[in-house]
Amino acid sequence: MVLSKRMTSLIRNFRLQSFFLFLATGWLAFKEQEITLGIIAFLIFALKVIAIPQVLRLVIKKIQVKEDLGLFINAQMSMLLAVLFSALAWFFAKYLVSPYPAAGAIIPAEALFIILTGFFLMIFRMTALAQVIGLLVMENGLFLLAAYISGGMPFFIEIAIFFDVLMSVIIMGFFVYRINKLFTHIDVNKLTRLRG
Repeated sequence: MVLSKRMTSLIRNFRLQSFFLFLATGWLAFKEQEITLGIIAFLIFALKVIAIPQVLRLVIKKIQVKEDLGLFINAQMSMLLAVLFSALAWFFAKYLVSPYPAAGAIIPAEALFIILTGFFLMIFRMTALAQVIGLLVMENGLFLLAAYISGGMPFFIEIAIFFDVLMSVIIMGFFVYRINKLFTHIDVNKLTRLRG
């Protein structure tokens, strides 16, 4: 994702990441024999693999946004930062799972890496839609971390989070559409000129 230069590529990578989150949640549901985790895995597939990418594609089609994401940092520096995020995630994940052996830190390290990647997308991409995807990526990482460390959040909290995420994407899509209509672009770097 940090190397993506086109909006469709970023959405496709988010969909792929969400599919792997669905597989991980489904595996955890099968392993723990938890029906609620199975329902959550189905919701991940329905919302994050199918619905949200479709909503984002519809917004792109509606506002006819340019494919270029607009990078504050070039691809080489982005990759270097991703490697640094990976090292930081591995370092801090060991403290999250201190009672377990080092092998138990793999999934928390991956979750922290996903959170840092989403944070990177929110800061270093110029378009509002790329920043929305960064927020969704961070949410994927937080969900994976919560599912691994606590064995899953309570069912109703997870349903409420999914509803919030879906509503957030719809609202953000509407705001991106309005920004594009009023200012003829969604490049947030150009919006700094509006400060008085």
